[in-house]
Amino acid sequence: MKLLIVESPGKVKKIQGFLGDGWKVGASVGHVRDLPTKEIGVHPPDFRPSYVETGRGHKIIGELRRLASGAESVWLATDPDREGEAIAWHLKESLRLEDPHRVTYAEITGQAIAKALERPRKIDLNLVRAQEGRRVLDRLVGYGVSPALTGIAGKVLSAGRVQTPALRLVVEREEAIRAFRQTTHFGVELTFDAVPNVREGWKAVWDTGGWMEDGQEHFLDKEMAGRIAAIGSLEVTAYEEGTGRQAPPAPFTTSTLQQAASNALGLDPKETMALAQRLYEQGHITYMRTDSPNLSQEAIADIRGLASGNDWPVPARARAWKSREGAQEAHEAIRPTHADAETAGDTEKEAALYGLIRMRAVASQLDDAVFSTARATLRGEVDGREVLFEAKGRRLESPGWKIIMGDDQADETDSDKDKEGLDNPVPALREGAQVSPGSGATKTRKTTAPPRFTQASLIRELEKRGIGRPSTYAAIMENISNRNYVRTNGKRQLEPTGLGEELIKLVKTRFDFADYGYTRNLEDKLDDIAKGSTDYLSVVREANDILETQINRFKSMNARKCGSCGQDLRHIIKEGKDGYNFWACADREKCGARFTDDNGKPGHPIKPADLSSFKCEACGKFLRHFTKSDPDGYDFWGCPDRGCSATYDDDGGKPGRRRTMKNPPTRFKCEACHSPLYRRTGFSPRTNKDYDFFSCPNKSCGKTYNVDNDKPIFKNTNAKK
Repeated sequence: MKLLIVESPGKVKKIQGFLGDGWKVGASVGHVRDLPTKEIGVHPPDFRPSYVETGRGHKIIGELRRLASGAESVWLATDPDREGEAIAWHLKESLRLEDPHRVTYAEITGQAIAKALERPRKIDLNLVRAQEGRRVLDRLVGYGVSPALTGIAGKVLSAGRVQTPALRLVVEREEAIRAFRQTTHFGVELTFDAVPNVREGWKAVWDTGGWMEDGQEHFLDKEMAGRIAAIGSLEVTAYEEGTGRQAPPAPFTTSTLQQAASNALGLDPKETMALAQRLYEQGHITYMRTDSPNLSQEAIADIRGLASGNDWPVPARARAWKSREGAQEAHEAIRPTHADAETAGDTEKEAALYGLIRMRAVASQLDDAVFSTARATLRGEVDGREVLFEAKGRRLESPGWKIIMGDDQADETDSDKDKEGLDNPVPALREGAQVSPGSGATKTRKTTAPPRFTQASLIRELEKRGIGRPSTYAAIMENISNRNYVRTNGKRQLEPTGLGEELIKLVKTRFDFADYGYTRNLEDKLDDIAKGSTDYLSVVREANDILETQINRFKSMNARKCGSCGQDLRHIIKEGKDGYNFWACADREKCGARFTDDNGKPGHPIKPADLSSFKCEACGKFLRHFTKSDPDGYDFWGCPDRGCSATYDDDGGKPGRRRTMKNPPTRFKCEACHSPLYRRTGFSPRTNKDYDFFSCPNKSCGKTYNVDNDKPIFKNTNAKK
């Protein structure tokens, strides 16, 4: 038996059907190992990550190890990108595989999988290191910068290597909108009566260029515009007819698919990718993470065969598109696996997305749309000054690709030029002829502020700037939304929140990762790791050196010192009805001083609750009297030392008998601080379950231990007992 391991369990049944007897298909369910969640997991000087099993990883590894132990060979068929290559490597390491076969395919069809199995290879460690570099750099930025920001701002702020530049775009667009001042300007449009063979009138537009001073962008004289609109006669100074062609849009990349799905179907990038993933797993489309706009030769032949059967026009040579700078083009554009399948998908949304993908791919291989064009220049005079008008007309002669797609390109790159002149039947005119408009109208126009980004247009801008890669766009959108840095208004536009603007204010000009050019350059270096032209360590070490220098500078420039002990202060803020705003010493155990906030700076010391003259019998610190006079109130004395935390009953306004814990201390000691452990047993109404564990009473430690045969389970077998 041979074992083939894929990522998604959704692929297992379909691929098992293709392979038949002699094969067993298993799934890793994504990553089985990752960096730890509660610590950085990577340290200089070698920056080698410390991986741990994911939440479901332990169980999955166990199941796959059992399957691998009985297999004559193991084939790793994780997704055909850097992430998939990294997952394959993690599987090799976790399953202790000596020489697994690595295979990739861009579509889940019997033919594609059979071809892949004929061409196995080794795991590409350059791709693995590139993915690892991206993951580690993200971790270094997040774990390094976020605590520094939080300490200064007094609220939780998290920076991200790629999410921060994306947020900066949204914030700076909002700043441009606020700074925008509307300008009212004027133009003129003349309407000419219909002529023979042209049933509708045609129009000409005034060219304001000759009437504005140097540096002036708009014509502002409404009265003069009105006089020009009343012009009575013009001379035809130029007339030409021609032919125009419009090529179809390219097949979808990850970015353009997310944009089109947002505009045409109202889907956000995360949902789009989830739907595309299911279509891919069902075998309906090719792999959906790609930056290539070009199709394979097999796909082109398939589409041209479909076009021939439907009498759709095709160009003499198959089309190819220029990729954006820096594109990886590891695999072809997103397309249907079988072009003749008009519908696919198990849900209405899946079917709609499939239709979008198929129509775009098929249209991309059809002939240009052909237009007949007409253009005339008209000259007149007003107050002795030359006035020029231009009339443009265009008529569709041969629809080409529009025969299946029309004008619904479903992306935001459509411009008014694509529709210019379609509704303006300019007739054949003779140079030197005089023409008189039937009417003229002054057109009042107002400048508009730059539009807010939608998720779709923000992704397009990120791609244009080389920030992020196809697999990251959906996660970027999700991160900046879930962390409350942006909100989506009723028009599906992104607006920065106060928190988002505060974050950008803090990092902008202070950290290189917030700079668009630096981020793009770092992406290129990660690509170089994948190509083998540079190495992981040099890229990560250089980036970390810059980051550490900037973090230390940021801390020193913004640090506030405690007036009691000289340690750094932290700004503590909570908004809302029960909010607060103060500064606290970072050394909570030894100092614990607090200060008021004075316009973002530490103010006067906050006097702590009065301490009594009674001392704790356990540690000698002065006790505090804690009271609360409501039905759930309390009245007791407590030690303020977190390492002690002894409590006493109240005895007529003074400390009485020292309270004991529910269970006495055991003979076992905490492996971290060596305090005697207490055994906690009981029933929890919240979970509706019994509990039984050992706990450390030291609040500055607080470790807990599971029970095994009435003993605590220690990680360190030499723990003091």
